[in-house]
Amino acid sequence: MALKATICKAEIHVADMDRNYYQDHTLTLARHPSETEERMMVRLLAFALNADEAMVFGAGLSTDDEPDLWRKDLTGNILSWIDVGLPDEKRIRKACGRADKVIVYSYGGRAAQLWWQQNEDALKRLNKLTVVDLPQRDTHALAGIAGRNMDLQITVQDGHAWVSNNSDAVQIEQDIKLATAA
Repeated sequence: MALKATICKAEIHVADMDRNYYQDHTLTLARHPSETEERMMVRLLAFALNADEAMVFGAGLSTDDEPDLWRKDLTGNILSWIDVGLPDEKRIRKACGRADKVIVYSYGGRAAQLWWQQNEDALKRLNKLTVVDLPQRDTHALAGIAGRNMDLQITVQDGHAWVSNNSDAVQIEQDIKLATAA
């Protein structure tokens, strides 16, 4: 018997002073059985950092031809392609050919460092790409506030994000490894 996705609901209140974006979003996240709470929360954070009325979650881990998040225009052109984790360089290259802007949010501590070392030269040749590494201590703390029903305040200023609920707050540092995107 196949396991089903866990459905999580999130009400997020985004105050992004870097982009002058202030909006509330009601989101439904399907957490694949193989997805950790940490990865789900990084997807949620990636949404907040790039929040837009047209931003939507992709089909999920089982779909290779869709990102974790994307934003399309009314004609179907992909404006933003956002992946979370440590995607294959070939996948990123393909995304750069399909989208106006590609962002990868890497996390995982030592594994993310090794991924960057192995892919840095190839990724630097791609245009339209931004790679942001999230420290493991921050993403672990973020996973600690995950729940089936979340009400989160997310504040972004000077490249830092603060995620809080009624009882906890987590500060997320963003280490921009590469920024070739316009």
